[in-house]
Amino acid sequence: MSRYLSNRGGTEAQRVHFDEGTIPDEDEVGGTLKLRPSDSNITEDQEPFMGIKVRRKASIHRDYLGDYLDVPSRPYLMKILEKQGDKKVLFADTVLKFTSTGKMKRRILLVTDFAIYIVDPEGGALKRRIALAAVEKLCLSELSDNFVAIIIPTEYDLLMASTRKTEIVTTLVDATKSQSDYELDVLFSNRFEYNATSELVKEVQFEQVEAGVKTRISRK
Repeated sequence: MSRYLSNRGGTEAQRVHFDEGTIPDEDEVGGTLKLRPSDSNITEDQEPFMGIKVRRKASIHRDYLGDYLDVPSRPYLMKILEKQGDKKVLFADTVLKFTSTGKMKRRILLVTDFAIYIVDPEGGALKRRIALAAVEKLCLSELSDNFVAIIIPTEYDLLMASTRKTEIVTTLVDATKSQSDYELDVLFSNRFEYNATSELVKEVQFEQVEAGVKTRISRK
């Protein structure tokens, strides 16, 4: 049975309501970080999800910069990469990572041509390194939310929120393809499952409401 599409009911539900164009502050559900539209024009062939996913206006008109943190200016990040033998940073930004208990933690996300890094921005500690070769799928809703789940069958999965979700997905797909003949699957569904730990499965459900997108995370 697929891990991502299930009609089974869940218990211990956590309701999270995000307004369109926002992601929550790490200290409270429902907080906001506003999107800032750019003046650029991204054509349809540059937007890999046009026609598949409902896109926010701010997301359609956005340049892809890659490194939003100026990684070379941060010695602790460079030290982490050098220790792992990584040099080429494809993407760097701050995201919100969901823990197994449903809490949100602000983390630095680094994507190189070989791996994904999750770093604590406060202490500068490397919390997790995921080889790109270990990633099987990416799961997203069909709506204009900020969630993306990275599915890693040999470990446990990663659920996070970012206003630059489309760029993250594009970067991961392109990086995986450039290092191998393997094409990373991107699944769109308003209900999918992910492994919050090796033994804990959660389901994420999305619903379009008048105020934006309502998101529900529940245990399976």
